[in-house]
Order: sequence, then C-alpha cells, then structure tokens
Amino acid sequence: MENNLIIKQGQPSLVPPAEPTSNCPYFLSNLDQNIAVIVRTIYCFKSISKGNEDAVEVIKNALSKVLVHYYPLAGRLTISPQMKLIVDCTGQGAVFVEAEAECDLEALGDITKPDPTTLGKLIYDNPKARNILEIPPLAVQVTKFKCGGFVVGLCMNHCMFDGIGAMEFVNSWGEIARGDKLKVPPFMDRTILKARNPPKIEFTHHEFAQIEDLSNIGDLYEMQYMSFCFDSEKLEKLRKKAMQYGTLTKCTTFEALSAFVWKARTEALNLKPDQTTKLLFAVNGRTRFDPTIPEKYFGNAIVLTNSICSAGELVGNNLSFGVELVQEAVNMVTDDYMRSAVDYFEVNRARPSLSSTLLITTWSSLSFHTTDFGWGEPVLSGPVALPEKEVVLFLSHGKERKSINVLLGLPAPAMKKFEKLMHI
Repeated sequence: MENNLIIKQGQPSLVPPAEPTSNCPYFLSNLDQNIAVIVRTIYCFKSISKGNEDAVEVIKNALSKVLVHYYPLAGRLTISPQMKLIVDCTGQGAVFVEAEAECDLEALGDITKPDPTTLGKLIYDNPKARNILEIPPLAVQVTKFKCGGFVVGLCMNHCMFDGIGAMEFVNSWGEIARGDKLKVPPFMDRTILKARNPPKIEFTHHEFAQIEDLSNIGDLYEMQYMSFCFDSEKLEKLRKKAMQYGTLTKCTTFEALSAFVWKARTEALNLKPDQTTKLLFAVNGRTRFDPTIPEKYFGNAIVLTNSICSAGELVGNNLSFGVELVQEAVNMVTDDYMRSAVDYFEVNRARPSLSSTLLITTWSSLSFHTTDFGWGEPVLSGPVALPEKEVVLFLSHGKERKSINVLLGLPAPAMKKFEKLMHI
C-alpha cells in the first residue's frame, strides 16, 4: 500500500435533496441511540471504458435524488427534550468533497487490512467537529485517480442505520446513478420500535456487566493489525472440527469461526484461567421480531447478545464448547429479547462494557460488492479502520464471496501467538 499517498481535497460543499422533504423532527429508536459512531468505508472502481470524468457529477446528482427518499441523512443530529438523539430535518444536505490522487488506483494495494493513516485520506472527516452532534450523518468523498479509476469514501453515522440498512441505501443510490428508479423505497417509520409503556425489562443484559480487565490489551505494546483469510475449504474444515466431538447436532460457519477466533484470541492474550472473558456480537432482529420488521427498514434492527465464561474453560475445552456458547447466545434472541432490549435502553443509557471482551462485527453477509454507480461493481471495498481495539471484523472475500477475511488488532507478542493458532 502507498504509505505516501498524496490526495488533494477540494472544499466541502453540501448536497441537499433534489425536492422538498419533511422538516419534522425525525425519531430515532432506542436501538439507534447507543451506536452513534461514525463508520468509514471505501469503494474502489476501475475505469474499463468510460474513465472517471463524469463520476463526480453522476454520483453527486444521484445523491441529491436518493436523499429525497432518505431525507434524514440531509439533516443534523440534535438532542430532544427527553435527552435523546433525534434528527433535525433541516434539509441542509450531505457533505460532499471532490478529490484527486497523484497516482493510479493500483497504488492502494491490498486494502483488506484496515489502514486509517492511508485509507483515511480517501474519506472526509470534519476537522472542526467537537462532538457527534457537529458531524453530519453523511459525508461523501469522491477521489479520482490518474488511471481513470475512482474511490467513493463514506462517513456514515451508525445511529442512522445498521449494516443492512446502510447497504440498502448505498445500493439505492447506485440504482439512481444508473438511471433506474428505486424498486422498493425505504420504510421510514421507526416508531414501530418504540419502548413499551411502561417498559418491561424481563432480564439483565449480561453484555453490560462490568468485568475486571486483566488482558492489558494495547497497554504495554503497540497494536498490530492483521487480516486472516478463511477460504471455503478452511471454513468447512473448521465446522467439521467443531462437530467431530459429538456434542453438536448442527453448526454454522459463523458459529464455528466465532468460537475459534474467541478461543484463539483469549489464549493469545494469556488471560488467567479464572479470568472472565466475554464474547459480544450483533444479531439481525428483522425476522426475529413478531411481526417481522418491514422490508427496507431505515434504521437499526440489531441487538447485541453475549456469551460469558472463564478463560480456562474456553481455552481448556475443545472447539464445540465455544460453539455451544455462541449457539446459546443466538437462540436467546427472540421477539421478547428484542423488545426487552428496546425497553432496557429506555431506562438505562449505558453502553456495553468492553473490558475483557471480544466484539465480533460480521459484514460477511452484506452486499458491499454489488454497489454499482454505472462503472460496474467495485474491485475493492471495505472499512477504513476498526472502531475499537476489542473489535474483530468478518468480511466476505473472493470472487464468489465464499471466503471470509478476519480483521483484528492485538499487541505484537499476542499477535505472533495468534498467528500460530490460526493454523487449522
């Protein structure tokens, strides 16, 4: 990757919706409130025949049109009288920046490993923003390269939508850029996820429990970031390994890979046997609500679930032990669980504790590779950086999207041990 990547950014401008939109305050559900963090992604497009001369204009015009349907993205976050995040639908518009690179697209190299220093030049961050309220929900940078290719860099606030909702927005934007009309407009009413009155909290969320942090992750050493590819053959081998002990009747790729990475990371960090370790991961609740969430729901419909055990139990047992813990966490997520989570945030505004925790974010089922603004699908796409040192990201990889890239950061000595544990 080109560490000395030189990018010339133009002055940021605003792209408002192409038509008048609602100016009423836009409600954000309790599932949106606690994840007001900026997610940064890039999409790299090669020039095959028509170059990048029209890319900025096409993408900018399409953005203006798609914001008519996704109008809250043209507004600004504010605080309601109830001290919750809402969107002030000002219609100001998304931030848009045109940029030029002094090299070819190939100079980026392999972007499967997050590199905020280099890849961060391909997105626009407001340097004057002091808090999340001063950061627009959507900022776009289109960077043209000398070869005729270009990169679309996005900064989007997670409180506006989860991964599925974000990809639906980006792909809708692409539809319009290609001259098509939206097949299905977004479902905008988030009040379907309002808390019950009075709230009913039927259990305690273990993911919010504070655990003494003995892992010293990143405290003593510089963090090292790596990407590990699991092809379909390796994933199937891992799944069979989890099944070979006879305690499981079924096992998904996600369950096997999550348990495997959790166990290896715990061992690599040399946690004490009696130290509690926690696995957190998001579950898509769209089909778990009863009735199910409407198609193209514009918002967050995910909830965190968790597994907790001692480091000694996790490392000392075979892989099926960890898989069973993951399966139990998945099976917990029912309609009652989801609605109880909504109610929990009505009463408690705490964020999950990440002490001695592994938080797995899986993007492997998201359709990054289908984004098409008229130049075909991206040749490369992915995140600019991992949001927290405790986060591990699963990304689909390869032409048939059957491989999974595991991205994570660890202190250098732990990463060396983790690499050895990755050999199946």
